[in-house]
Amino acid sequence: MDSEAEGPQIIKVTPLQQMLASCTGAILTSLMVTPLDVVKIRLQAQSNPFHKGKCFVYSNGLMDHLCICEEEGNKAWYKKPGYFRGTLDAFLKIIRNEGIKSLWSGLPPTLVMAVPATVIYFTCYDQLTAVLRSKLGENESHIPIVAGIVARFGAVTVISPLELIRTKMQSKNFSYKELHQFVSKKVSEDGWISLWRGWAPTVLRDVPFSAMYWYNYEVLKKWLCEKSGLYEPTFMINFTSGALSGSFAAVVTLPFDVVKTQKQTQLWMYESHKISMPLHMSTWAIMKNIVAKNGFSGLFTGLIPHLIKIAPACAIMISTYEFGKAFFQKQNTRRQQYQ
Repeated sequence: MDSEAEGPQIIKVTPLQQMLASCTGAILTSLMVTPLDVVKIRLQAQSNPFHKGKCFVYSNGLMDHLCICEEEGNKAWYKKPGYFRGTLDAFLKIIRNEGIKSLWSGLPPTLVMAVPATVIYFTCYDQLTAVLRSKLGENESHIPIVAGIVARFGAVTVISPLELIRTKMQSKNFSYKELHQFVSKKVSEDGWISLWRGWAPTVLRDVPFSAMYWYNYEVLKKWLCEKSGLYEPTFMINFTSGALSGSFAAVVTLPFDVVKTQKQTQLWMYESHKISMPLHMSTWAIMKNIVAKNGFSGLFTGLIPHLIKIAPACAIMISTYEFGKAFFQKQNTRRQQYQ
């Protein structure tokens, strides 16, 4: 929602300014919460019945990433640290076996993906919200849900092929020529749709998350403003609303996050070993296999690091975004006064 100046004239924040405001949150979130998501996704990946220690997955809070463990001669590029018994055990084993820097492994390409994904997502949400409110009215409660769904659906669809390419680049050192050959071969063999593999479970997780997150965020922000007697939300109100709404949405959608991790793991294992994709790799089939092997609790593997990560991630992302918009809104107001 665009920041509004008090008074009869509304000074809007431009789409370009919204893009700039969203970049800061993406960078800060990637730096601060990546270690927690490394642990969460490692815990999820080890419960995969197809996981043989040949790959590992991590995420930065906005999207998941998977890397392939390839061997050159007798020297493995990645050494499996052993079975993790829990969150703390995973932290200690990763640091002991791989060093503390491994908790931020792949951060540069993560930032390359995180910034455009966040820019598309937040800017689309704000623009859609403004359009819907102009047509349906300011107090329509379903606007955050609709805008959140459409914005996330678009962001996931646009970023999905780029994530596939980045994942391949992280499997080993590729030249741009080799990368072009890989993409060309994949498209010629399986068609352009092959660049969107893993899109379905991502949408099943991210779209409901987005709908719940934005609806609860707007409700909590309005409620906290009323309780505090404020017309505009403060930094702390945005921070608290983002943390609470993000945590709730994260718990509800975690099963699809687990499925996405396992589906990506299976996908890259079969591709790396030149094995045909099995027919039972649907989202619901994987979910049934998880329940059969690990019980219903298996669908919530990695819940603790996920919650520890998601609360500050959502809080930092939305509060810095709103702060950035407020800054640009004040600049626009001053510029308007001197015209």
